Amino acid sequence: MAEQENGAAEQQPQVKMSTLTQFVRDLSFENVLSQRGTGGEVNPEMQVAVNLDAKKRTTENQYEVIVKLRVDSKNKGSEEALFVLEMEYAGVFHIEGVPDDQMHPFLMIECPRMLFPFIRRIISDVTRDGGFPPLNLENIDFVQLYRNEIARRQAEAQAEQKDQPVT
Repeated sequence: MAEQENGAAEQQPQVKMSTLTQFVRDLSFENVLSQRGTGGEVNPEMQVAVNLDAKKRTTENQYEVIVKLRVDSKNKGSEEALFVLEMEYAGVFHIEGVPDDQMHPFLMIECPRMLFPFIRRIISDVTRDGGFPPLNLENIDFVQLYRNEIARRQAEAQAEQKDQPVT
């Protein structure tokens, strides 16, 4: 029995992951409200867009993952812009033991998950320092985000196939 358990454990790939560095690649915050002035009650409504990008670096087993966020805040009712925040946050990871067919989902799910607490803190600080209450982002479901992107790409590929003439 113990031999079977050891054999099963040996078949499991040993994933090694470490964050080598993380940094803000680009950050922009525009306080539209202060430029325009307020004409009454402010009731902010947020819209958050998230995009992910990953690429292999020249060093073996190193990958760069970029989380791109855009937060648009509008006044509920009037739809006037309050602020716009755009940020690209990157992490460089050393990853070993992940099978090639699982590397893409690993990069697009696990790596952003590791970066997210730092992204949340920066966005909270920037919105507070920009004159608004701190924006504490809700957790992002990177698994669902990944599934949605795969489904979008498949639908796009099917639409392209339908548009091609039959020869």
